Amino acid sequence: MRDIAAQFDAVDARITNWMVRYGLRLLRISLGIVFLWFGALKFFPGLSPAHDLAARTIEKLTLGTVHAAVSVPLLATWECLIGVGLLFGIFMRATLLLLAVQMAGTLMPLVLFPGEVFTRIPYAPTLEGQYIIKNAVLISAAIVLGATVRGGGLVAEKGQN
Repeated sequence: MRDIAAQFDAVDARITNWMVRYGLRLLRISLGIVFLWFGALKFFPGLSPAHDLAARTIEKLTLGTVHAAVSVPLLATWECLIGVGLLFGIFMRATLLLLAVQMAGTLMPLVLFPGEVFTRIPYAPTLEGQYIIKNAVLISAAIVLGATVRGGGLVAEKGQN
């Protein structure tokens, strides 16, 4: 029985060490893919399910001064820059700042258009509402990555540096 426990512990330690070694890189790359992909879709009318809501949100936030013809390509470029920064791990502080501002904007429809993002406010989101709420995961991922910009990282065991 001890032999099985020791084997399990050894396998668990190898898996944990693999996660420590590659987890942050995979998180950064996967987040970058999401931003680049979703941003690129906005360059092509009709491909992004967020196109209309994003355009209306920006128009409302800018008091009607920035229309969809400008806001959507600008947002697409913004998201693609975030994606490229994350994919290549470049300009991480600036990339994460752009991400934070963009995420604040993506949450605005919850306040500005609650009737469109909830079937029953505040607990039954529509598909668009779910699309927005899942951004909590993206925000958390960005926070984890932000914790590493000064050289921090993951460790396999408590007290290990």
